[in-house]
Amino acid sequence: MNLGKAMAIAAAAIAVGAAGTMAHAQGTIKVGVIAPFSGTMADYGRRIQNGIEAYMQVHGDTVAGKKVEVIVRDTTGPVPEISKRLAQELLTRDKVDFLAGFGFTPEAMAAAPLATKAKKPMIVMNAAASSITEKSPYIARVSFTLQQIAAPMGTWAAEHGFKKVFSIVSDYAPGLDAKAGFEKTFVADGGKIVGSVQVPLNSPDLAPFVHRIQDAKPDAVFVFVPGGDQITAFMKAFQERGLGRDGVKVLLVSELPNEVMQALGESATNVFISTQYLEGRDTPENQRFLKAYEQVADDKELPAPYSVAGYDGMAAIYAVAKQLNGKLDGDKAMAVLKGLKLESPRGPISIDPETRDIVQTIYIGSIKRADGKNSVVEIAHYDNVKDPGK
Repeated sequence: MNLGKAMAIAAAAIAVGAAGTMAHAQGTIKVGVIAPFSGTMADYGRRIQNGIEAYMQVHGDTVAGKKVEVIVRDTTGPVPEISKRLAQELLTRDKVDFLAGFGFTPEAMAAAPLATKAKKPMIVMNAAASSITEKSPYIARVSFTLQQIAAPMGTWAAEHGFKKVFSIVSDYAPGLDAKAGFEKTFVADGGKIVGSVQVPLNSPDLAPFVHRIQDAKPDAVFVFVPGGDQITAFMKAFQERGLGRDGVKVLLVSELPNEVMQALGESATNVFISTQYLEGRDTPENQRFLKAYEQVADDKELPAPYSVAGYDGMAAIYAVAKQLNGKLDGDKAMAVLKGLKLESPRGPISIDPETRDIVQTIYIGSIKRADGKNSVVEIAHYDNVKDPGK
């Protein structure tokens, strides 16, 4: 969904004006979604919103006898000041029952104290630093943590003959979490880290950093940078430096956009991915999700893991509403969320009752090329993975 569409939904939600309070009292469940819908990180907001719409396409826009109203707000990127202001507006002016979305950790961290003060559940649909759920007792996460997907990659890499790895991650909390998760399991199982570098979060040029990888002569490079422009820049520099031709593999815990994966051609087969969602899963729930996603998404885009988190976040909200018969209360909602189990397009998921963080299967995928197209196929998986950072 493009920004214009997202903002149109928001405008429609605001347009109720003075009647909004009355409509809410008569039976509306309001969900305020905070995420980037413009700028270089707009993909996060758009695909989270598409996942939300896909869920409502399948399950309808009413639950427990109440209309569900989604109000979206644009942070423009990982800007905590904007996230805080938008959360305040949603809570005090729009009277939302849930805060949701959060493409980046700084956005979630900024909104957390406001959720606590208002006693409103906050459903994290992407932001991935381990510490987020510790910032408010009203936070539950349905996405992932970086340590949760990085640690299995370290185990898998050591088990499959990788001895020397160079690490490159974005220089903020999720990047450092990813580095810690991978290195802990990889080194424990006999691997060696031959170099590492943290890159600025918004750096558009990663070629100088990729040069350092070449000098270290690793078997593979472990990578976490946000999806979108940075992962595109990294893969471009990796290809231009000829690292793939030199036999260096990429161990990726970032999303690899389909258009980038296809543009890499044969060299994409050097990439291994650790993820919480693989599009090719042949299950009824995933097929329902894919069919609905195709109907709501623009330009036939493929869903990202955070699209699925948008879908599952709405599943959690609907589950709370059903359990409470539409009579929403922050503390009672959190009691429902703790230990909640759902059948997701990605597989079985649950919310750890102690940490309020997600427990899920993590998949290792490799990129296979057939008929001139690249696709990710599962080669291993690890069930019931909790966040190792807690």
